[in-house]
Amino acid sequence: MSPPLLLLASLIILVVALRLRLRRSRLPLPPGPRKLPVVGNLFDVPATYPWETFARWCKEYDSDIIHLDLAGKSVIVLGSGEATTDLLEKRSAIYSDRDNLPMVNDLMGWGFVIGTMKYGDEWRIHRRLANQALSVKASRKYEPHALLATQKLLRSMLNDPDAFLTHLRQLAGELTISVAYGIDILPSKDPYVKLAQDAVHTWAAALVPGLYLVDTFPILKYVPSWFPGAGFKRKAQEWRKLSWDMAELPFAETKRQMASGIAPSSFTADALNASKDATRVFYQEHHKKAQAEIDSVVGGEALPTFEDRDSLPYVSALVEEVLRWNTVGPLAVPHLLTVEDEYKGYRIPAGSVVIGNAWGLLHDETVYPDPHAFKPERFLLPNGQPDPSVRNPEVAFGFGRRYQCPGRHMATSTIWITVASMLAAFDIKKAVDVDGRVIEPMYEYASSMVCEPLPFKCAITPRSAKAAALVQSGGTDSMRRA
Repeated sequence: MSPPLLLLASLIILVVALRLRLRRSRLPLPPGPRKLPVVGNLFDVPATYPWETFARWCKEYDSDIIHLDLAGKSVIVLGSGEATTDLLEKRSAIYSDRDNLPMVNDLMGWGFVIGTMKYGDEWRIHRRLANQALSVKASRKYEPHALLATQKLLRSMLNDPDAFLTHLRQLAGELTISVAYGIDILPSKDPYVKLAQDAVHTWAAALVPGLYLVDTFPILKYVPSWFPGAGFKRKAQEWRKLSWDMAELPFAETKRQMASGIAPSSFTADALNASKDATRVFYQEHHKKAQAEIDSVVGGEALPTFEDRDSLPYVSALVEEVLRWNTVGPLAVPHLLTVEDEYKGYRIPAGSVVIGNAWGLLHDETVYPDPHAFKPERFLLPNGQPDPSVRNPEVAFGFGRRYQCPGRHMATSTIWITVASMLAAFDIKKAVDVDGRVIEPMYEYASSMVCEPLPFKCAITPRSAKAAALVQSGGTDSMRRA
C-alpha cells in the first residue's frame, strides 16, 4: 500500500475508533444502588454473604449486570449465565486480566497463585502446566490417590464420627499435597495439611471485594505498619509467612526426595523432571435413594469404585446438586476489564473489576426452579438417566476459559468417590442430645471467598457390620474390583 493510502486508512480507523468511543461514553452505566460522593457504594456492600445481596440487587433493578463504585473503583457484578458467557467467555481477550489485589498479592505474598496472577507470560506458563497435569485424561492417574484418601476418610469416620468436618478437611489437604508434591501425610495433625488450611483461610478471607481499603487505594500499601490504622499491614505480615511456608516447604521436601531418588510421581516432581529433559447430606430421602442405588450396583459386598460411576447416575446427580445448592466459591475470583466495553446498552468502564456471582447463577429460578430446595432429580430425566439439557453447575469452579479452575476434573472425581463411598459405608443422620432430642443443624456458613459450613453435630454410624469390616480392611474387595 502506498504511503498516501496507508495514511488515509489510518485516519479512517482513527475516526471510527473515536466515534465508537464517543458513543460509548454517552451510554449509561449499568444500574445499581445510589452512590454517595467520594465513597460511592463502599458502605452498601455487606461484609458477610455479599453474593446474596448481589443477587437481590439483580432482581431489584431487573438487570443481570450491576454497577458499583467502591470509592472510585468501578465494579461490575454479573448475575446470569448469559452475561458471564457473553463477557467472560466470548470477550475473554479483554476480560481475562486480574486486578492488582494489593492486599492479597503484594502484602500477603500470594502472587504465585494462578487464580489471582496478572495475565501475561508467567501466567501462561503456569496455566499450561496445570492444564497438562490436570486434564480429564491426566487426572485419571490421580484416581488411586483419591481412592486411597477416601479409604482413610472412611476409617477415620468409623473411629471418630463426631470429628467428621476435621476428617473431610484432612481428605482435601491430603489429596492436594499428595497429588501436588507426592508427600505422605500423617493421619492426623499433619503439619503440611494444617499449614495449607491456615494459609488458604487467610487468602480466601482477604479476597472478599471491598474488605480492605488498600485494594481500593493501593497507595496505602506504603503506609508503615506502625502507623495508626495500619492494622491491615501487620495482619498481612503475619499472613505472608503462611503463604511463603505453604509454597516453599512442601516444594523443598519434594526436591529433597528427588535428590535422594525416592520421590514418587507428583505434579511437582513430574514438572521438575520434564524441565530437565464432601459434603453434608441432611435430606434423608435423597440419602436413602442414593444408598439404594449403590446397593443395587455393589450389593453391599464392596465399596464403590470409579468404574461404577456410569452405573450410579443418582449419586452423580446428588453431587451436582451439592455443588449447586450451597456453592463453595460463591463469588468467582474477580476479572479485570482492560479496555472500555459496551453491553446491553450500558457502558462498562476500562479498569472495571468484573465479578461473576456464582451463587446467584446457581440459584437462578429460571434455570433451576425452586433453587433453594435440595433436588438431585433436577439433573435427571424421568427414566433416571442424566438430563443433558440442565446446566451443569461448573460455574462453581470459576468463569472464563482462561480462569476456570484447572483442577475441576480431579475435584469433581474426588467429590464423587468420597460421597459414593461415605453413603455406601455409613448412615448419616441428625445428632441427638443426652435426652434423645434431635439437634437441628443451624445450616450456617462462614462468609468468605471459600464458603465452608460452621461446626455442627451429626451422627455417623456404619450401615452394617459388613460395611465396617470393608472400611477396616481398606476396602479390599473394592480395591480388587478397581
